[in-house]
Amino acid sequence: MTRDRFGWKEALFSVKCLIAAGLAYYIALRIGLTRPYWAVTTSYIVAQPLAGAALSKAVFRVMGTVLGAAAAVVLVPNLVNAPELLSLGLALWLGVCLYIALLDRTPRAYVFLLAGYTASIIGFPSVEAPGAIFTTAILRVEEITIGILCGALVHGFVFPQTVTATLLSRVNAILADAERWSRDSLAGLADSRLDKDRRRLALDINELHQLSIHLPFDTARLQPRVRTLRALQGELSMLLPLASAVDDRIRELLRGADAPRPEALALIEDVRIWLAAAPPMAERNAAADALIARARGLEPSVVEPLLWRDALRLSLLARLAELIDAHRNARDLLDQMRSPSRAPLNPGVARLLARTARRPLHRDRGIALRAAAGTVATILLGCVFWIGTGWADGAGAVLIAGVCCALFGNSDDPAPAIMAFFYGTIVGLLVAAVYAFAILPRISDFATLIAALAPALLVGGVFLARPRTTLITLGALLGGINTVGLNDRYGGSFDTFVNGGISQLIGTIFAVVTVGLFQTIGADTAARRLIRAGWRELAQRSNAKGPPDAAGWVARMLDRIGLLAPRLALQDKDPGKPLLDALSDLRVGVAIGELRQLRIDGTPDDAASITPVLLGVGAHYRALRPDRPAPPEPVLLADLDSALGTAAANAEAAKARAGVLALTSLRRNLFPAAPAYGVAA
Repeated sequence: MTRDRFGWKEALFSVKCLIAAGLAYYIALRIGLTRPYWAVTTSYIVAQPLAGAALSKAVFRVMGTVLGAAAAVVLVPNLVNAPELLSLGLALWLGVCLYIALLDRTPRAYVFLLAGYTASIIGFPSVEAPGAIFTTAILRVEEITIGILCGALVHGFVFPQTVTATLLSRVNAILADAERWSRDSLAGLADSRLDKDRRRLALDINELHQLSIHLPFDTARLQPRVRTLRALQGELSMLLPLASAVDDRIRELLRGADAPRPEALALIEDVRIWLAAAPPMAERNAAADALIARARGLEPSVVEPLLWRDALRLSLLARLAELIDAHRNARDLLDQMRSPSRAPLNPGVARLLARTARRPLHRDRGIALRAAAGTVATILLGCVFWIGTGWADGAGAVLIAGVCCALFGNSDDPAPAIMAFFYGTIVGLLVAAVYAFAILPRISDFATLIAALAPALLVGGVFLARPRTTLITLGALLGGINTVGLNDRYGGSFDTFVNGGISQLIGTIFAVVTVGLFQTIGADTAARRLIRAGWRELAQRSNAKGPPDAAGWVARMLDRIGLLAPRLALQDKDPGKPLLDALSDLRVGVAIGELRQLRIDGTPDDAASITPVLLGVGAHYRALRPDRPAPPEPVLLADLDSALGTAAANAEAAKARAGVLALTSLRRNLFPAAPAYGVAA
């Protein structure tokens, strides 16, 4: 355990952090910058174990820093004579930037986050000298940019740990897990572990999405294309609804008097064997085509009167064929990611890449607006205290409070994270006091200074690499480096040190208080909002006009499931039931999309039978409340059965098949305990 926590990777990361910090400090001193500690601090802020992540974060931070500096240059000179308006302007700027960052929810959001609090870092301390704001902005941008470039250079090119290697390793593990639980589903081995594995896939897909943002910045010689990864995410996303649908149909058929036919059982076993094998692409695709053809050949004909047994068998075989195709596509796309050529490896991969679209994520504008408003209120209240008391170092407290609100505004309860940052700041200040007044005054050259700082920075770098201690370590590093006296000379005055430390601590505690008032919503409320967002979108999709966006719906729902799982875990509740319900909603949304497409392609008679079903589904999800779950109305079951009869009687075999498949899926998800079709009628 200890070896895993403090292994060579953490040690290498810490050494690279020290090298980057030393290089940044040396360059900043050589060119005469007055506050070179900003370069040192920044080199630690942008530090990332993955080379691509370090480089992308560097690019985003430079962009955000320049944008924030420009905002400060515009606001401070024009509003300096009206402190209230200046405070309001800087607060609103940070609030708007935070709002945009929370809606983006990708590493790109760092641009807006940095633009927001960089304006505060430059703007508030410049109130007493507004005439020098342009010079101050240029100096801060230079100092921060030096830290960014040094951090990016060292972490990106010195013994780099590439995003590509991590990504390929994760994709291989995810595919192996997906194939394993697909085999278990086909064997009828459904249990709590299998359900947990399925839910884990939503988190895995979200992790791949985050890694894909850094992929264009990676230093690997052969990088997969982002489009290939997007296509893979799409195929992985379809595995959840398809595998769970196949599992449901098998269990439903086994419960009844009519089990799957021997030919179907043999096919299922052959699919399990195929999933366990790892043949080359050509052999894999030939076997997949043969299995899909067998499934199509075993499908019962859709005739009127429709037998529920035949509808279930049709659904089982059709979804099984789609599941085979999705697994085959995922393996082909992994081979494409590993290929040294960007040319598609086969026509199937070319089709998958051609239909790849941007992956939409869940957005909660209400939560983002609340966090932004809370940040604005924090800065304004801090400014009232600062201006009202005439506290000379009040600007530092205000900007620290704003930075804390911005950094941790994406949390349901930011207070614990800010408190961890606060405790880290205390540790950093204590260590900085020892350095500032016992060690640094005795140092007269750069090499000795770095050697003296190395023990503390190396320990900090190791803990910075561990997610569980990142926040407290970041607080210690920022609190220590920014107050220890690393200016254009070594050491500093006691008054400056104490006042700077007090302003940091007060600003951090003030942020803890204000987020409790304005930004805390709790995991339970956040989970309810996620669940209701899915229901609301289902209600809207049910009778929406135009062609359905199945891929977009699946992506957003999987993103919600990935966000929902950790929030349910924080409530000390079993997350199984809510997450299984969310997976059921996911399948309902897919079936709704299929019905909407049938309504578009069909005749007025087809639309007349489908529309009541869509309206009923929309009414059901529109009326649902998390605290008062209610089953669908019986009239919806009657409309479903009526539409099944109409679909089965359709003269066009393809439309009859598609209609029965979609309606069977909808019936099984909304009315799993209802009597069989025909018996219910």
